[in-house]
Amino acid sequence: MNGVFHSDMPTVLITGINGFTGRYLAEELRAAGYTVAGISHDVPEAGKGGVFRCNLHDRDALAEVLGQIQPDIVVHLAAISFVANGDVEAIYRTNVIGTRNLLEAVSSCGQIPRSILLASSANVYGNTTVEFINESVPVAPANDYAVSKLAMEYMARLWLDRLPITIVRPFNYTGVGQAEDFLLPKIVSHFKRRAPVIELGNLDVVRDFSDVRSVVHYYRLLLETESPCEVFNICSGQGHSLMDVLEMMREISSYSPEVHVNPAFVRANEVRKLVGSRAKLQKWIGPVADIPLRDTLNWMYKALEA
Repeated sequence: MNGVFHSDMPTVLITGINGFTGRYLAEELRAAGYTVAGISHDVPEAGKGGVFRCNLHDRDALAEVLGQIQPDIVVHLAAISFVANGDVEAIYRTNVIGTRNLLEAVSSCGQIPRSILLASSANVYGNTTVEFINESVPVAPANDYAVSKLAMEYMARLWLDRLPITIVRPFNYTGVGQAEDFLLPKIVSHFKRRAPVIELGNLDVVRDFSDVRSVVHYYRLLLETESPCEVFNICSGQGHSLMDVLEMMREISSYSPEVHVNPAFVRANEVRKLVGSRAKLQKWIGPVADIPLRDTLNWMYKALEA
């Protein structure tokens, strides 16, 4: 194998390897025998453990790292993934231009990977009346984050004649280590601390929640199939309202805080229901067993310090 990594197993480069999903994906791939390398913008010591300090906006640095690693597989997770992020310019710059910089570096690194997986988002579907959203449902992004992800998808299509790109659209997922900026970790934390009040936004929203461990497992299985130019939903196929989540947490914790709707948390362009179909995913990777949401919440609850 060319580059700095020498192994009988393929080398996988993960962008955003130190992020929430990246850490779990690296663990999943290493357990399966892959050689794992990564890039992150906040590495304290560049190159340690196969993780290189690199920013998606630095085209020269990206080219240098890709040329050094020459990965067999690339998984692009690095992004601004918080829907309510207030820096709109940063969302587009990172999610669209940053991805383009990466694809440019990959195409010129001296070795074309056998597979490139780009993480988009189910937010690109926006509000729809379809009961279970499959990949053929028309996209209708309802916020800047979703628009940036859809723009990334269209931009990536410009490279399909040169690179074997697979696009995944994960629906909501969670797990131990996800920041409390996100909804479910916030809820779990409030129950663990026995906070007297929890303030939330729209309580009637319905989401398709998966466990991060399931998500990265699906990513690995997709990497092991021939799926370039395809788009896949990553989801459980089951919808849960916030009221469902609150009831599960009451049972797990034997505690019941007051729930207040804070108007500041209610988004005018909120996607009301987002539940996916994974028929296409299962057609490609075979039947998959889910981790039930209650088990995921219980795992997160027990992982927090009392």
